[in-house]
Amino acid sequence: MSVEPTAHNHALNGATNGHHPQTRVVITGVGAITPLGLSIPATWENLLAGRSGIGPITRFDTSDLRTNFAGEVRDFDPANYMDRKEARRLDAYIQYALAATKEAIEDAKIDLSSEISNRVGCIVGSGIGGVQSTMEGFDIAEKKGLRRVSPFMVPNMLVDSAAGKIAIEHNLHGVNHAVVSACASGTSACGEAFEVLRRGDADVMVAGGAEAALSPVIVAGFDVMGALSQRNHDPEGACRPFDLDRDGFVISEGAAIVIMETEEHALARGAHIYAEVIGYGSSADAYSMAAPHETGRGAIDAMSMALRKAAGYGVQPQEIDYINAHGTSTRLNDKTETWAIKHVLGEHAYNVKISSTKSMTGHLLGGAGALETIICAKVIQEGIIPPTINLDTPDPECDLDYTPHKPRQATVDVTLSNSFGFGGHNASIMLRRYQ
Repeated sequence: MSVEPTAHNHALNGATNGHHPQTRVVITGVGAITPLGLSIPATWENLLAGRSGIGPITRFDTSDLRTNFAGEVRDFDPANYMDRKEARRLDAYIQYALAATKEAIEDAKIDLSSEISNRVGCIVGSGIGGVQSTMEGFDIAEKKGLRRVSPFMVPNMLVDSAAGKIAIEHNLHGVNHAVVSACASGTSACGEAFEVLRRGDADVMVAGGAEAALSPVIVAGFDVMGALSQRNHDPEGACRPFDLDRDGFVISEGAAIVIMETEEHALARGAHIYAEVIGYGSSADAYSMAAPHETGRGAIDAMSMALRKAAGYGVQPQEIDYINAHGTSTRLNDKTETWAIKHVLGEHAYNVKISSTKSMTGHLLGGAGALETIICAKVIQEGIIPPTINLDTPDPECDLDYTPHKPRQATVDVTLSNSFGFGGHNASIMLRRYQ
């Protein structure tokens, strides 16, 4: 099926929404729990050092599986972030989300108790939600009987419970829900928060994604699909986006949260601004539950929609300096994403610096897009691009500049981040240097 080159047609028209000046939306705080560290500074430092957070799975016996490694969050103690008794009642994905939120709020130096509570919202996505609690519930029901299932099981398994719990902890009465778009959930959540602020339904949004899906049944599910890398002899070298020898993605876990505000609100309180959000696109391949469309149709649509909104802020496609690629290290994704980027940006695709930070973090599933949005904000702020590690033998079909092996200094003013998920879900988000 042929794809119409939509980006140039739409994005270059540059119409703003209606007759109103655009509401500007900025990122003022960031937080994360990742396989590379229990904070943004630790994660960022390890990204720039080209370190891998991937290692053997320690949580359960993997001898029945073809893959026995993942990106585990290590040394995480929920008692550092919340009451110990409370932590015991919460699924790990909610614990990660609360911990990342705590860091993001502190980083933003925002006193949420002094805000108008129904003007502060929260959208936190997850691909899988509280699967550990769900599996524990099954186990207890089977071994001890149905009456022994925990009363906390249902609130823990729901995908929207992280957003609900964050709202309870911080007394946020505004827009509150989860976004579920598989591996695009974190980007979708950040993008939807941007739209909530743009349309005037909040002054501040807590947004991001969280995942704690390293449970035997989930890893087994990906394993039998053949989606995971089987490079057991070299876990740190297993995630190799755009490399000819890539053989699947590496599953990992964690959470990432951003604080977004309207420009007016951020300036009024003298906030530090990382970057401005200028575009968000969302689409469906409507093709396969597991494989991307071979022409990259959905990816093209998501990027084009983000570019159309960015044009309303005066930004054109040829101004993109950096792309944080979805870059999963699967045979199909990497060449399809490369093709889609070239389709949308034309010759400019060869000028853009690209990296897949999943080469180091692994794939945080529903948390990935939020973490990669933060990485884009850091790239703008710090003027340095994290590398794509393990890119030893470039795939001839993947012929763009993926920043192999070493970080690179660069002035970056405009970024794009892509996320694509099972079910054919696609999301792209764009940031620019705030001025």
